[in-house]
Amino acid sequence: MAYIFHQDELPRLLSVTPGRERVFFVSKELADMDDMLAGIMYYKEGASSPYHMHKNCEHFYFIFEGTGTVETPDEVRDVGPGDLIFFPAEDEHRLRAKEALFYFEFQAPNRFQTTILDGTDEDLRWEHVDGKVWVQS
Repeated sequence: MAYIFHQDELPRLLSVTPGRERVFFVSKELADMDDMLAGIMYYKEGASSPYHMHKNCEHFYFIFEGTGTVETPDEVRDVGPGDLIFFPAEDEHRLRAKEALFYFEFQAPNRFQTTILDGTDEDLRWEHVDGKVWVQS
């Protein structure tokens, strides 16, 4: 069974904290499974995630466009196109855009809890913007 759709046909999530947008390609809502969560993210210049960690979740970013920094307890490191960033479960991290970022995000399993270490609850709130109806084929 295949799912084929274009990003413009899927719901978008806009961060209540300005500057971040996500489009999920795989989620419990779309695929009726919680083994993984995957999609694309857009960060405007200067936007960032809160400093946070995910309990019970491996987390990957693959940067397509733009530059930014990844902050961990050990360092702040520059990232850009072609970089793959991996965070083992419960590793603390933050992504910050130096310029507009476009990247792929993958989390597994999608049965995790996020803990904000530096930021507010607003940093985890997203507004749902409906996409077109898509059909499983």
